[in-house]
Amino acid sequence: MLADYAVRVEQSRGRRVPEPQHPYRDDFQRDRDRVIHSRAFRRLEAKTQVFTRRFSDHFRNRLTHTIEVAQIARTIAFQLGLNVDLVEALALVHDVGHPPFGHAGEKALDAVMREHGLLFDHNLHALRIVEDFEMRYAAFRGLNLTFEVREGIIKHSHDYSASQFPELAEYLLDHRPPLEAQLIDLADEIAYDTADLDDGYEARLLTLPQIRGGVPVFDRFYCEAEQTYPNAIEKLKFNEALKRVLDRMVGDLIRNLQSQINDARIRNLKDVRACPHRLATFSPEVEEERRSTKEFLYRNLYFSAALDSEKNDAERVIRQLFEFWMAKPESLPQTYWQKAAQEPLPRVVCDYIAGMTDNFIYEQHGKYCGRID
Repeated sequence: MLADYAVRVEQSRGRRVPEPQHPYRDDFQRDRDRVIHSRAFRRLEAKTQVFTRRFSDHFRNRLTHTIEVAQIARTIAFQLGLNVDLVEALALVHDVGHPPFGHAGEKALDAVMREHGLLFDHNLHALRIVEDFEMRYAAFRGLNLTFEVREGIIKHSHDYSASQFPELAEYLLDHRPPLEAQLIDLADEIAYDTADLDDGYEARLLTLPQIRGGVPVFDRFYCEAEQTYPNAIEKLKFNEALKRVLDRMVGDLIRNLQSQINDARIRNLKDVRACPHRLATFSPEVEEERRSTKEFLYRNLYFSAALDSEKNDAERVIRQLFEFWMAKPESLPQTYWQKAAQEPLPRVVCDYIAGMTDNFIYEQHGKYCGRID
């Protein structure tokens, strides 16, 4: 039972290369499955979410984070009558363009690319992956995903200008993305805000008093957990509070998005696309809680001195490998070396590095540039 403003698979703009219909899966379901079976998706298991060298079986990596985002996004989409299959495909593909070492790796790659007048953007790289790099099918390059999934990869978290990115003109840059794409960025926020509090606490980089003092919404729910479960151990009270923070954000997004739809008199997908602003937002109160939580995480976790050595190592590894292959491109794998005849060498080197897992890039650095202790 889809809402009138949902994306309907039968109205899809289709694939670049036409394909016959599958007997028991629609096109968005097939896109979801193609993402799951892709090499880029499997590599997410060995890519950093927050920690690079703090090994634990329990810390999130890019893959487990992606699965959490998909779970949250599906729940929201179902409650709003959106196309759950499209939402799941977008959630599963939203991080495949991330390089090794998390945000430190993305920062380092962008920095070296800007020295050559270019840039690195993980959304644009994700599009390159699904359009070109994945090689699974004899009939076409890439995954041959539907327009709606490719559009969502580009537009779920960022508005691109057609004048700055003319190569993206086909993706209706002067229109808003469907609600299925809009909610992905906020599901992502919900997932990593709560998960990073959890992982930071587990890694003992964040203490319970520190979190309670710096994240008021968490403290409020922790007080409730203490009253309800006075004999529970600290970690279980922590879990109860964090679960309630997540549920508050999800519930607020559902209610506020429905309110925005009603206030803007959204009747169909055309109205969504024509709306002058994005409809998927938190209420002002919860948005302030989200902003405050994110600032706490940046101040006390992401930019903590305890992680400086990991981030510095990550940036050094990426820069040294990039400079090595720029100087000796013949050392690249043959497929990438051949690409350098059609594309700028910095882009080719960037593409190769961005696809690496944390483990593989350390191996390559040890092979070509020496080890980092």
